[in-house]
Amino acid sequence: MDLGGRIFELIDMRSFSNLWYWIALAALWSSISHFVLGVPYDMVGRARRHGGQAMEDLNALVHIKTRRTLMVFDTSGVWIVAFLSFLVTLVLVSGFWFGVEFAQATGLLLCPLTLVGWMRLNLSRRIATQGIHGPDLCNAITRNRFYTQLIGMGAVFVTSLWGMYQNMSIGAVH
Repeated sequence: MDLGGRIFELIDMRSFSNLWYWIALAALWSSISHFVLGVPYDMVGRARRHGGQAMEDLNALVHIKTRRTLMVFDTSGVWIVAFLSFLVTLVLVSGFWFGVEFAQATGLLLCPLTLVGWMRLNLSRRIATQGIHGPDLCNAITRNRFYTQLIGMGAVFVTSLWGMYQNMSIGAVH
């Protein structure tokens, strides 16, 4: 067997039987649920416990990130939505219509992330329009994080079911 064959045998390029895919899935959802609006969630806990400067830092950072997100979306939102719609459609059709396993795995990552992105954009709009500060801001971020974690748990569950189905129908060992 040549070197390339040994490497592919070692790495296993199929998505759902590849350990690296599952590590990436876990790391992705862990990171997405820890950083709400680009702000580490531990800042929310610190602001709740200590108030004062910690709360001011949280307010400042969230409002900076919110204004930046809205500025980017207000200037390029149509193009972002068009590109994401094209990308998600391309991946889903390639994966579930044409049976490309890598596209299926990518689609099972992209679809829930799109939903989380939409939720965060709505949260950003609410923070900017309603001027949410202090404990109300902590509650809004915590609520968004909770729903993000629910979506993440559902996404991991559906992905694991689909991955098990693929591995059983194709065969985990070639």
